[in-house]
Amino acid sequence: MVNPIALAIPGFFVLISLEFGVGLLLGRQQGPRPLYRWVDSLTDLGCGVVSQVTGIALMMGGTAVAYTAAWERLRLIDLPDGAALWIGTFIAVDFLYYWWHRASHRVSLLWAAHVVHHQSEDYNLAVALRQSVFTAVTILPFYLPLALLGVPPLVFLTCQALNTLYQFWIHTRLVGQIGPLELVLNTASHHRVHHGINPACIDRNHAGVFIVWDRLFGTFTPERAATLQGAEPVYGTVIPFTSADPLYANIEPVWSLLVRAAGLRGTDRLRVLFAPPEWRPGGVAPIPEPSPVLRWQPQTVPWQSAWTAAWFVVAAVALTAVLLELESLPTPTVAVIGGLVVWTMGSIGWLYDGRRGWAWQEAARVLAAAAVAARWIGWV
Repeated sequence: MVNPIALAIPGFFVLISLEFGVGLLLGRQQGPRPLYRWVDSLTDLGCGVVSQVTGIALMMGGTAVAYTAAWERLRLIDLPDGAALWIGTFIAVDFLYYWWHRASHRVSLLWAAHVVHHQSEDYNLAVALRQSVFTAVTILPFYLPLALLGVPPLVFLTCQALNTLYQFWIHTRLVGQIGPLELVLNTASHHRVHHGINPACIDRNHAGVFIVWDRLFGTFTPERAATLQGAEPVYGTVIPFTSADPLYANIEPVWSLLVRAAGLRGTDRLRVLFAPPEWRPGGVAPIPEPSPVLRWQPQTVPWQSAWTAAWFVVAAVALTAVLLELESLPTPTVAVIGGLVVWTMGSIGWLYDGRRGWAWQEAARVLAAAAVAARWIGWV
């Protein structure tokens, strides 16, 4: 089975380019909060690339295998194929996604894995691709009941991919409300609230496709009621994230939580892992009303933009080729190319973060990439 996400990758970049162009025509690139910022968007996309590489590993030996094993050995019933199975599974996947997503905002250990998606202070289609490498691991327990109920792996994996694809378009500031559909579907307006850090936005609108779950379980807030005087939400995380490195973006939240736990005593060491993110021993950290001023504004120079853009395209093309040919490629080839793709994303972040020694490791990375490319096309 070809991953639907792999087939959609070219479409993602076309739509991102289209959103940028429309925003430019509408003047949305002007002012203190432009629609797109180069380094931030490249970091978003880098996180997406890294998550897809780790997703390959999980697909080959983790998530899909675990779900399939549970379905083969533990399913309670056999479900007949047909439209009812597919529609029911799609709805059930979205229902379970809601509870995983809600839990990921209320349990610190899950939040540390999910927070990557919320780190950007921008809100655009590139942010939709900013995904955590840990998502596939944390969401699996929520989906396993479907295996026990007899939902075949192909049906489940397809519906899960469609659920993910739907959520791409709701990450935009250019689409307003869409009428009566707002009552049933998760939309850009609803999801902007979810990404806001205004106090009224925190932990609201967790839906994937159907906003009815939030309406039913008391977590819904309309956009017009979420911010002061109807202004647009302020995006990002309460504690700002200030790095362009997608590897650091994934590792730092988990590491910080573990360090915080190690600094506590007694049962608080365990409690901090499962308490809400704002919990502190003896109280709760307040959530301030945020300033609309961007807190992380990385700068770049033309040669950096040209260099990183070129290598990002090379890495994205290589990753897409691997995803499309995954079933026919030898595992060592997938591992080597995947490793180089992740190295490339990390090196881009290393450059923009201004870390010492970037040039030496970049030279090593380019030589390694050249050697692999020569081997792949038969020159060596």
